[in-house]
Amino acid sequence: MNIDFIFKIAAIGIIVAVLSLVLSRSGREEQAMMTTLAGLIVVLMMLVQQISQLFSTIESLFGF
Repeated sequence: MNIDFIFKIAAIGIIVAVLSLVLSRSGREEQAMMTTLAGLIVVLMMLVQQISQLFSTIESLFGF
């Protein structure tokens, strides 16, 4: 895992936070919650891919 991955997660977090704040201030709390949930799902999917790659690397390292 390189530093670019951490920056991608941070960028997604900042964008989601700003969008959620703007939507909340305009009275659209439902859309703000959906935006936050969508951002969380995107980040979790990115993490699942990285964890899968980690397990593949460990499997090839130990020869399972």
